[in-house]
Amino acid sequence: MPTILVTGGAGYIGSHTRYFLQQRGYRVVVLDSLERGFREAVPNEILHVLDLRNTETIAMLLKTEKVDAAIHFAGYISVGESTKDPEKYFVNNVSGSLSLFEAMLHADVRKLVFSSTAAAYGVPDHVPIREDQPFAPINPYGESKVMVEKILGWMDKYQDFRSVRLRYFNACGAEPEAGLGERHDPETHLIPLLLTAVQTGKPITLFGDDYPTPDGTCIRDYIHVSDLAAAHIYAVEYLLNAGASDVFNVGTGVGASVKEVLEAVERVTGKPVPFTMGPRREGDPPSLVADSTKLQTKLGWKPQRAELDRIISDAWQFAQSLKTS
Repeated sequence: MPTILVTGGAGYIGSHTRYFLQQRGYRVVVLDSLERGFREAVPNEILHVLDLRNTETIAMLLKTEKVDAAIHFAGYISVGESTKDPEKYFVNNVSGSLSLFEAMLHADVRKLVFSSTAAAYGVPDHVPIREDQPFAPINPYGESKVMVEKILGWMDKYQDFRSVRLRYFNACGAEPEAGLGERHDPETHLIPLLLTAVQTGKPITLFGDDYPTPDGTCIRDYIHVSDLAAAHIYAVEYLLNAGASDVFNVGTGVGASVKEVLEAVERVTGKPVPFTMGPRREGDPPSLVADSTKLQTKLGWKPQRAELDRIISDAWQFAQSLKTS
């Protein structure tokens, strides 16, 4: 079986992808600085603690481990933080990616799946969003991902460096039986914040109930992290089978409002969610829902855990395991 490098493999989506790659029999090498990842999310024998900007060491690692392709998750992901410290995001997300790509060229590894984002679209003209909508990021985080996507486009043209860019929407859920789930620090994602409010009794602030949506709250496409991990595996297999560079949205195609998610959390936990309603956050689009027809048609991927209650049930099981551990 091929050997796959997973950067950011101690993080949320990276650790799930590593787990499922190994379940399918792939040999996996994980690279993570552990600045925001979790050592216990990766078996020690495959973890290499390195900064992405250590180009020469990474090139040696790629050669020594005989890596066939890479899946690149490593990067900062907080929209709010990116607006407060934009240069930090460009140094880490863009310079770090360039260092990885340079190391890959030195080692003659020319297949990469890139973890991009729906933030590349900004406030979209049409929903559901298709891949042909133009780049229009409205924050430094989204811009940093767009910059890397553009770099990959040029590398495909001039370096025979093939890539699949996956633009995904709201990753959520957990794989509790594998001990994997969401635990960002600080946490900014809706579902774990709602579950924490249930566990602690401390109210969560919801932002905006005056959007042009049926119940006034934002609508998002929530995709189970295990479905998202599967999309990365489909993408890397496509490249290993000589597929050309391409870009795909990853989502369920179904939107849920903030209030609908809150109601689902109350259904699954059997407990009320304490909350207060705050004003809108700057830059939050009313609705972001993916059109993932291209991914489903071209690569054969389909979400297996799209139901909101199933996503929340998995996340709740993981959250309870954290509280008792």
